[in-house]
Amino acid sequence: MGASLGGHGGQDAELDQAVLGALFSESTVGLHVLDPQLRLVRFNTAARYVKAFALEEALGRHPREWGGDFYTGNYEATLLEVLDTGVPALDVEVRGHLSPEQYEIVLSVSCFRLEDATGGVLGLATAIVDITERKRAAARLALLERAGGRIGTTLDIFRTAQEFADEMVPELADTVVVEVLDSVLRGEAGAPGSLLEYGALRCTSRRSTDLDAERYLPSIGEAVGLSSATPFAQCLSDLRPRIVQRLTAAAGWLEREPVRGRRLAEAGAHSLLVLPLTARGSVIGLAHCYRDRTPQAFDGGDLALASELADRVALCLDNARLYARERSAARVLQLSLRPARVRGHGAVETAYSYCPFGAGGDWFDVIPLSGSRVALVTGDTAGRGLEAAATMGEVRAAISALAVLDLAPEEVLERLHALVTRLHGERPGRADAAVDDEPDDTTCLYLVYSPVTRRCAIASAGHPPPVLARPDGTVEYAMVPPGPPLGRGLAKYGTAEFDVAEDTVLLLCNTAMLRAVSDDPQDQLERIGGALQPADRPLQEMCDEVLYKLAPEQMENDAVLLLARTRALGPDRVASWTLPNHPASVADARSRAEQALADWGLEQHAFTVTLVVSELVTNAVRYSDGPIGVRLILDGSAVVCEVTDDSSTVPHLRHAEEVDEGGRGLYLTWQVSRSWGTRPEARGKTIWAEVALSDEE
Repeated sequence: MGASLGGHGGQDAELDQAVLGALFSESTVGLHVLDPQLRLVRFNTAARYVKAFALEEALGRHPREWGGDFYTGNYEATLLEVLDTGVPALDVEVRGHLSPEQYEIVLSVSCFRLEDATGGVLGLATAIVDITERKRAAARLALLERAGGRIGTTLDIFRTAQEFADEMVPELADTVVVEVLDSVLRGEAGAPGSLLEYGALRCTSRRSTDLDAERYLPSIGEAVGLSSATPFAQCLSDLRPRIVQRLTAAAGWLEREPVRGRRLAEAGAHSLLVLPLTARGSVIGLAHCYRDRTPQAFDGGDLALASELADRVALCLDNARLYARERSAARVLQLSLRPARVRGHGAVETAYSYCPFGAGGDWFDVIPLSGSRVALVTGDTAGRGLEAAATMGEVRAAISALAVLDLAPEEVLERLHALVTRLHGERPGRADAAVDDEPDDTTCLYLVYSPVTRRCAIASAGHPPPVLARPDGTVEYAMVPPGPPLGRGLAKYGTAEFDVAEDTVLLLCNTAMLRAVSDDPQDQLERIGGALQPADRPLQEMCDEVLYKLAPEQMENDAVLLLARTRALGPDRVASWTLPNHPASVADARSRAEQALADWGLEQHAFTVTLVVSELVTNAVRYSDGPIGVRLILDGSAVVCEVTDDSSTVPHLRHAEEVDEGGRGLYLTWQVSRSWGTRPEARGKTIWAEVALSDEE
């Protein structure tokens, strides 16, 4: 070699010899020295341990004779280029196989031209490092990182399992099948070591590089039996992964796995991994991976990587299980808290569709009120799951209690706002719910309709207004003053009142239904109006048609739809008078009530009705100053008696003693009436009582 290794003085030659000796005897980097014809003339000790080359009989021979599969790639081109140009080549990757059954070996090759003092070419020196394990480790880390971002994107068990299979094939295996315990699909957790019934595992995902794999892969949802003393049963029993590097027909356990064993044979699998899927102490299922096209068998590195991925997907599957369990419980709770059935009402004909797709807290209600009126209510509660369903139950119960008080719609919402504010403050992390900007709010629409006056009164707490489909074919939104969601902001609500014609259809729905239709209010009206035509169909048929046409194919939120067709109580079913505040008005009221009942053909109920009317008018004469209004309403199975006066004092039921001279008016009314109560008016109050027209009431 023409150049010294550097240094000065007489020790140069000795230093050169020492460095060369270390390179050839102690270096861990393989070193080949080639002559100008690329024949191997020297190699160091480390080169003997580079698996890619067998150097025992390589001296004096060209690399094409001993380089095997590695010389066919860029190795030859690199040697020739450096020999020709003299420009060193550094860290060139050279790949090849010792045999088809073994993994690819990756070498890092650096090549330098050797020259004498005059620049003559003496040959080449190549430094060779086996970086196979480094490359495989980097590939494993890349797969782990990529899979971590792609597995568990949803809380769906089947989709999560499929994401795992998609990441495993073809990076690690030729075919992957994921089987989950049937109990996990129901939201239950499997106990480690518990006995499994036949068919307890269900296929939730599969993936294969074989385009014809459908003939031997299980179908999604298929239940597959599990036999004892097999890698699959052992894996679920002790929760340790199993590797079968060389799978042959001679394996005794294959006979005990008639389904899986047959499918492995049909696939031509020669190597198998069985991985337990377990998380948080619960057994989720198992995944089995096998190779049929990749000639290399699974090794320890593959097992470690697959186990890491299996642990990740098991945690995601358990999250999906917990979500499914909570969602199922929320649905059960939500369905148990909704009206078991909507009873018929004289004021409106109703139909509804209630589909808790998202297991949230959306709800509706139809509440009978005094004076033959009815309250139609719908709302959304914040969030999903059990908390949302429980909140829905609390809000619905509160509205039912407030409705009995016959308060104006805006006052009902104001009191409900105070309740929801308190409930938010009682829950951890929600103390600032009234001032934050979270989008998931509790909303409510409260509508009261009177068939006597044919008027609607509506107030809204952040909820979409109802749609009015009038008999003349026009469809429009009701104009409702906007108010804040319940529990947020200031409780400032207003009531809108308007007349509605008989046979008008009122459509109330949750917010998600309207958003699923369109974000444009005009487009919403056009599509809803089209679904409501023709308007003379049965109301439930119209309700179903609206749901079918407006709900998207994949509804992610609850669908709540309530339709009400208004009815009217005409003069032939309503009798009303205004009487002076005088004791003689009691007898006048009795005689007028008797005449009204005679006109309705209800003479047999005259005694009870006139008794109630006389007692209520007597109280009005005694405790008020202004005129007294009396109204009788024939409402299906009852006669409603109403007496209105200008006193704001609310009467209380008393149980009079035998020696008492008074205090029996309301007590007698309570005894002979189906129900009774009071409601506030703009000036004064109305006391009402319902007298049943049949003994069954």
